[in-house]
Amino acid sequence: MRRSTRSLLGCAAVATLALFAVGTPAHAQPAPHDMSVRSGHPAAPAAGSLLQYGGGPVVTAPAVFIVYWGSQWGSGSITNDPAGEAPLQLSFLGALAGSGDTWSTSTTQYCQGVPVGTTQCGGSGTHVGHPSSNPVRGTWLDSGVTAPRRPNASQIASEAVRAAQHFGVSGDNVQIVVDAPHGVTPRGFGTQYCAYHDQTTVNGAPLPFTNMPYVADAGASCGANFVATGGSGVNGASEGVTIVGGHEYAETLTDPAASNGWLTSGGAENGDLCAWISSGQGASAIVSVGGRNYAVQSLFSNNFNNNSGGCVTFYSSATNQH
Repeated sequence: MRRSTRSLLGCAAVATLALFAVGTPAHAQPAPHDMSVRSGHPAAPAAGSLLQYGGGPVVTAPAVFIVYWGSQWGSGSITNDPAGEAPLQLSFLGALAGSGDTWSTSTTQYCQGVPVGTTQCGGSGTHVGHPSSNPVRGTWLDSGVTAPRRPNASQIASEAVRAAQHFGVSGDNVQIVVDAPHGVTPRGFGTQYCAYHDQTTVNGAPLPFTNMPYVADAGASCGANFVATGGSGVNGASEGVTIVGGHEYAETLTDPAASNGWLTSGGAENGDLCAWISSGQGASAIVSVGGRNYAVQSLFSNNFNNNSGGCVTFYSSATNQH
């Protein structure tokens, strides 16, 4: 994880950045629980690395809005998507609901409205919500602008605000996903990070958003062919779309302000602790979500293994997870 505090030009906000990192972004200060690409990531989270409640909000009613940023995607409809990322992402995020999803459900153990430092909510507080139906509430092809070839953090945040204004939404339960088109390389993408989630403001209200570059452009650095697919029906080259996208979705649920939700004492979130695990407990895997197979990483569960914590890809209850 990387975090930084910066001014968002044109958004009049100060934000804290949570990166799905593969190195050290130039704009961020190093943090203890940093992620690196695959081979550089620890095989498992450090012992005693439970997430702690920081006093901020969690997402109690997830609502995802996707903006396809720029005319490079096409005009009127998406025509430039060589890796098929747009439909894969839409299918995956849309399936994170109801009984068909037992992957993102580990997030529902976390809550708000309990004492700072809490590690086990139990029946206390207001918990992260798990939607009963498709959480994707809208998509927008913003072809009226051209995405910069090398957009910076302020430009990405500004596009999130533009999308929020288009959809007429704001608040901690909203996730704006800013999808950059093929060939657009946000600064640091592929060499320093794969994606990140952050928060800005729109009309004075909080606005969580994700910077989601065109992941296939980074190849193996951001998850291509990370999980052996065998006969699962998953295209290995596109695995990063759901591994990276799922990471940011889950972290936004538990820490939408990217600063004061559920984190370790070192600043890592539930996705950071379990990124790029290739074998053993918590290894990334192909799982069925909504009846279709997707590549996902595991997520950190505080109540796994009698409340000692661990990475899981399946969660139906505190006593039935792995």
